[in-house]
Amino acid sequence: MDTRTPPAPRTRLSAAALLLASSVLLSRVLGYAREALLAYRIGAGPATDAYYAAFQIPDLLNYLLAGGALSVAFLPLYTRHLARGDDAAADHLLATVLGTLGVAATAATVALWWWAAPLVALQFPRFDAPTQALTVHLTRIVLPGQICFIVGGIINATLFARERFGAAAAAPLLYNAAIIVGGLFLTPRLGPLLAPWLAARGHVRLWLRVAPGDRAFLRYLLVAAPLMLGQTLLTVDEWYGRWFGALLGAGTVAHLGYARRLMLVPVAVVGQAIAAAALPTLSRLWAEQRGDELNRLVLRTLQAGSVLAVFGSAAFIVLSRPLVVLMYQHGAFTARDTASVAPILAVMSLGVPAWIVQQIIVRAFYARGDTWRPMLLGTIVAAAAIPLYLSLGNRFGVLGLAAAGAVAMSVNALATLLLARRLHGAPDLGNLLGTTARATAIASVAAILAEWLVAGRGALGLPGALIELGAGGMLFLMVILIGTFTLGDAPMRTAVRRMLRR
Repeated sequence: MDTRTPPAPRTRLSAAALLLASSVLLSRVLGYAREALLAYRIGAGPATDAYYAAFQIPDLLNYLLAGGALSVAFLPLYTRHLARGDDAAADHLLATVLGTLGVAATAATVALWWWAAPLVALQFPRFDAPTQALTVHLTRIVLPGQICFIVGGIINATLFARERFGAAAAAPLLYNAAIIVGGLFLTPRLGPLLAPWLAARGHVRLWLRVAPGDRAFLRYLLVAAPLMLGQTLLTVDEWYGRWFGALLGAGTVAHLGYARRLMLVPVAVVGQAIAAAALPTLSRLWAEQRGDELNRLVLRTLQAGSVLAVFGSAAFIVLSRPLVVLMYQHGAFTARDTASVAPILAVMSLGVPAWIVQQIIVRAFYARGDTWRPMLLGTIVAAAAIPLYLSLGNRFGVLGLAAAGAVAMSVNALATLLLARRLHGAPDLGNLLGTTARATAIASVAAILAEWLVAGRGALGLPGALIELGAGGMLFLMVILIGTFTLGDAPMRTAVRRMLRR
């Protein structure tokens, strides 16, 4: 009999977060190779606006079927059955959700494909006729892939419940790599389904059952409904950027899209990876009625995430210009485009800590099966933020839209923290604030010194960008490390030490 002690929840979470963070980072590298190719070939004009706008309807479909949050809605229910040893009920839930949502996704895809033209015209009325036609064409290309995203997401959730994260790590790599080589054999569409399906063989019983009236499916819908009906800034901030950006002139949607892709690097590598890895562990702790341990783990995870978020945010703010030059300023993407995108990136990066904190803290609710209250709060904030987007967009243009997103997301994250504190008695906001304040002070000094070193010293173009990134990035990192291990608290030192060790 194996008498080895199983890894502690925190150890398992760290290992899973590392795997997913590594996958996300490599996926982002491949994704930016794709974005760099897009920038090289068509720059930032109406055609690029059409490319980014073409994802709007597929994103809506994915969101309305909870495809982007399937693990959030499905995993706690599935984990509860596994914790009770009821594999038959777990298999029944999987088959019903898989079959019923698969049919719904297919039917919705056909309907949206047919109605793509009027829907595009409704959302982007200021696009000229050629740009609208191109958006419709690209939308119809992208739409079928959402079926694979949704079905693959369900299978991935079962693997998460069994602490198998390999498929989730492999799927985005396969997706982005296939796009770069030209979509060979439809792999970009099939990748999100193929990787989890292969990983699940031998571990999860996969079969389909279409039964929209089944009790197990209705229980799933009760948890998933707020994710389908609610609209939080984690999703709609990008929609607002497309809708309101399209009102500001040609190229605006493209500039926002390019900046967002870079801003999402720390959000994905830190926030997305930690949150995805945390949910299975938090769900299991709640199923085992270990609420105090869950709350302690949430606090430690928030402290680690906020430290890395603040450091990443400061780095992207001070190094925004060389980052944009390095990633995009080639071919049709000119220095003029860089002058527009770099400030957008800097402003967006102010909201990175809020993005990451929000992704982590909502898992404290989702692990308890509570999707209604955080989603209702997020929907209220998202709706209330519309006048802010309109006002700042009209007054300051594209930078106003970027600022509105950062402000609104910060309000959303703070409100969610306060709600969690009131309902769960945790996290300890004093400890979290203390760690975040220390990280902010250290990051501010590092950013000021790095800006002083590189400001006006780099030559134009790629060589200058490399000099700025190398010199500024090295100085920034040195100050961060010195500040962390001399002035940082224990959670800050632990987070940085683990990052360096891993």
